[in-house]
Amino acid sequence: MPKRFVVTASEFSDLPRFPVGFELAEALTVAARQLHDTITPHNTLRTAVRLAVHLLPGAEHAGISVLDRSDHRRTVAWSDEVVRAAESPNGARAARPYWDQLWHAPVVHLDDSESEDGDGDLADLGLRSALALRLRADRRRLTVLTAYARKPRAFDEAATRIGRLFTAHVSLALDSATVREQLTEAMRTRDLIGQATGILMERLNIDAAEAFDSLVRASQRENIKLRDLARRVVDANNPT
Repeated sequence: MPKRFVVTASEFSDLPRFPVGFELAEALTVAARQLHDTITPHNTLRTAVRLAVHLLPGAEHAGISVLDRSDHRRTVAWSDEVVRAAESPNGARAARPYWDQLWHAPVVHLDDSESEDGDGDLADLGLRSALALRLRADRRRLTVLTAYARKPRAFDEAATRIGRLFTAHVSLALDSATVREQLTEAMRTRDLIGQATGILMERLNIDAAEAFDSLVRASQRENIKLRDLARRVVDANNPT
């Protein structure tokens, strides 16, 4: 389960705030560098909400949540406690009503939470408008970046265009960080299984293939992941 982050909104000295024209291209380039400099997906999400508040015209708060088809939701990054309350799974609603539209559209606006078809939960928090942008989507899961403002109709066409460009960069950086994390974990797992195999070879006087097969059979028998079983073997051989 992804970690949760509270991120204090801050200024970026090398980014023009709410950029347009040439400044927009420059700002997105700097933002892309900052996103791709992140080491893990968690850090990518953390950086993304900070940048969203800074880059998107009208944005005062931002958060990222992951939803599944059963409306289960977890909030994985937020700029402040207002967003945490707005996107909390323990709130009055299982999900913001406009988020469902993001299964079929890349962006959704909420012009005024106090309107007849608005969102009373957001209005109670003083958030009047929202710009919801799809980061990732597949058949089962949806990742949403939402920017919020305390005034109605805060997000215009320019904010939408910048938001879509920005989320494209976030998605690419998130994919890259995810692959790096998976490769790192695969290398750690390989080394751990190798250590466990060596221990069994010495302890049982068997060759590498037999030791590995023994680990696999024990993993299946005990219904435990191979890397977790290997860690048990290594830890038992090296008591602290």
